[in-house]
Amino acid sequence: MLDYQRIEQAIRFIRENFQDQPDLDEIARQIHLSPFHFQRLFKEWAGVSPKKFLQFTSIEYAKQLLQQQKTLATVSFETGLSGTSRLHDLFIRIEGMTPGEYQQGGKNLHIYYSHAETVFGNILLASTDKGICHISFVKETSDLGDLINHFPAAVFEQKTDLHQQEALKMFRDDWSDLDKIKLHLKGTPFQIKVWNALLQIPMGSLKSYLEIANEIGDPKASRAVGTAIGNNPIAYVIPCHRVITSSGNLGGYHWGIDRKSAIIGWEAARESVRV
Repeated sequence: MLDYQRIEQAIRFIRENFQDQPDLDEIARQIHLSPFHFQRLFKEWAGVSPKKFLQFTSIEYAKQLLQQQKTLATVSFETGLSGTSRLHDLFIRIEGMTPGEYQQGGKNLHIYYSHAETVFGNILLASTDKGICHISFVKETSDLGDLINHFPAAVFEQKTDLHQQEALKMFRDDWSDLDKIKLHLKGTPFQIKVWNALLQIPMGSLKSYLEIANEIGDPKASRAVGTAIGNNPIAYVIPCHRVITSSGNLGGYHWGIDRKSAIIGWEAARESVRV
């Protein structure tokens, strides 16, 4: 069995059995690998550990139930968690908010935001205590756009914090401290995998949608990869501009093809100078 087939089988098993909350040993047995080998292989292909993928899968299902206004006890039980405290811990760790806050559209979640000038245009940055949750190119400094749509009941405060300051370095051609930038991502397990794969593309390099699909272990998912890239909530820092079609065309870009072309050219020029 090829490695990607093993990972595909493991992902299918997790998605079909997440309500039983299988542990590492149980998942590894399904694809006939030792837990140690499976852990390493899964992270190489999926970009996250099996435990983290299980958590993403669980919380995505829990979010669907919360949107149906089910009680926290019911959500915990139907998701396979041992109680509401585990559900609470999972949401705090991954979403940066409690299950109740999520159910109310981010109510009481405190989001800091600011605007900044970059070589690519005006940007809106937003962050929680956990990390950057939103970056987008905007025409007007008063435009909060999709930020409010994602967190309709959150508390917004205009303020530049440390998370935003670290992210702004990347717009000044400084990618040396990428690990210092903390992200607060909201997305499906598949989207998180795609966005993690984008973070591995070096500055000045390009990859195709098909290459990204292969890297996440789902070679037939080029179209789904394109959709996930189009939903990227953090412009430039998660470099969706570095993905093009297999034929060499630029493909789409949420903030405009002209801007995508300019960013690619700007990065290529700086990399050629370094060489």
